[in-house]
Amino acid sequence: MTRLVVGCCGFPRKKAEYFRHFHAVELQSTFYRLPRENTAARWRKEAPEGFVFTMKAWQAITHPPSSPTYRKARWSPRPEERHAYGFFRPTPQVFAAWEATRRIAALLRAEAVVFQAPPSFRPTEEHLANVRAFFRHIPRGDFLLVWEPRGTWPPDLVAELCRELGLVHGVHPLETPPVTRQVAYFRLHGRVLAPGRYAYRYRHTEADFRRIRDLVQGFPRGYVFFNNVFMWEDALRFLDFLRKG
Repeated sequence: MTRLVVGCCGFPRKKAEYFRHFHAVELQSTFYRLPRENTAARWRKEAPEGFVFTMKAWQAITHPPSSPTYRKARWSPRPEERHAYGFFRPTPQVFAAWEATRRIAALLRAEAVVFQAPPSFRPTEEHLANVRAFFRHIPRGDFLLVWEPRGTWPPDLVAELCRELGLVHGVHPLETPPVTRQVAYFRLHGRVLAPGRYAYRYRHTEADFRRIRDLVQGFPRGYVFFNNVFMWEDALRFLDFLRKG
């Protein structure tokens, strides 16, 4: 039987209300800017016993400073170091960004850390070398390491890298089936427009719920997080769908 947790990507309601309805969350704010360590410790203390945290890795690991996501972070590296960030580059700056991410994940007692790569991170020789060097050399901690490649990646290549580097394949299950089998990590971004592009203003249907349920049932352990505009409503509806089923 699948051990399944369901929640939202971020807190769409105040934490106290969220905790009354869900037993898990994927933190999104950690992608833009990591919280202070005492803030992460407070979040863990505020959560109910057994509540599951997962979190996105800091974008300094995955996204270059040219990415528009840096504007939301209100942080940018020094001009002479811009070339050293993002795309899993095996640089002191990226390894330091992982160490900072790892410390926050440890304080949260997070079960998983998600590395969401941008669509511009394509399967070139340089990028493949970066991924291998990064994941082979980082201290992992007690977390699942989830890799969500965006854009067009050959499934056989993703499977090879996940197997070689001990990664979980994070997917939008209505777009791409996962290639790893021990853990399902699903991120529901809305309706799929093109590889890596989504209509976030979308309400998932009961047919979507059936597909998600059927896919996750083949795994011993599953995480389902909604990341669309209507994530609160859809996650509650999905929980109700599972109870009725």
